[in-house]
Amino acid sequence: MGAASLDLCYVACGRMDAFFEYNLKPWDVAAGSLIVQEAGGEIFDFNGRDNWLFGGEIVATNSKIYKEFESLIKENFS
Repeated sequence: MGAASLDLCYVACGRMDAFFEYNLKPWDVAAGSLIVQEAGGEIFDFNGRDNWLFGGEIVATNSKIYKEFESLIKENFS
């Protein structure tokens, strides 16, 4: 813990089912988010959109809990 890129890799390999964080820069998430997407995971921002690279906030999930986790994030952080 402590590096968003490592946490994103944990989602990609199945160690974690989901990850979210805010106050990030593009270099914090660029590589890890690509790995999540290549592994079949989902990446979005707190509003469920695609502004996660430059928006400062990111949510990553596996494809099985994507919809449920997206709803939780929208309810609590939007």
